[in-house]
Amino acid sequence: MFSFTLLAKVVERMVSLSVGIMLSTSLLHALPEAFESGADPRTLFATLLGGLLAFFMLEKLAILRHSHHHEGDGHHHSHGHDKREAGKAGWMILVGDGMHNFTDGILIAAAFLADPGLGIVTGVAIIAHEIPQEIGDFIVLLNAGFSRTRAYIYNLLCSLLAVAGGLLGYYTLDKASGMIPYVLVFASSGFIYIAVSDLMPQMQRRATLQETIPQVLLIALGVCIVLFLTAHRH
Repeated sequence: MFSFTLLAKVVERMVSLSVGIMLSTSLLHALPEAFESGADPRTLFATLLGGLLAFFMLEKLAILRHSHHHEGDGHHHSHGHDKREAGKAGWMILVGDGMHNFTDGILIAAAFLADPGLGIVTGVAIIAHEIPQEIGDFIVLLNAGFSRTRAYIYNLLCSLLAVAGGLLGYYTLDKASGMIPYVLVFASSGFIYIAVSDLMPQMQRRATLQETIPQVLLIALGVCIVLFLTAHRH
């Protein structure tokens, strides 16, 4: 019980830090890097719009998929329905997380190919977001009936897909460098959407002054981390 209480506090703090890191990485570095590349600005803005809408639709599909009935909801289900559904949800979490990590690897590779400093801050932004997400996924897997050992192992295997995505992105985008600005813009759309649509609303639920002050300080810390890591570039 103590460990999960501690994990919950870590998640709360990491959410605020992630907002600062993800927004500053996108708006101060990735997007400027893409627009300074010489690519057509209209096409880049179209990519940004398409990315935001794509992430909205992905989240909408995830929400619709999980809006299923359970035992005790007034509908008649066989005994053990919840357990079976929880198990399915656990495997869906793993598949979704694996695809997400694979994509993150490609995005990090694109950022490093564009500029090593940008690659570092993009990696930091993804890590800052992944820590609370992986903790949440671990708790979901336990709730779905996975043992702690199995949940750790499957989470680790999903995380390793980021390495596979990074290698694929590095060797593919290195030969198609013209795609890098568009990958950076798409990555930025994901960072901005996650920060504004998912993370900030979570923070707004805690509207007390006692909660607001550390939130603002951690957002500022996230921005400062990105600025510090990329100070040498200018």
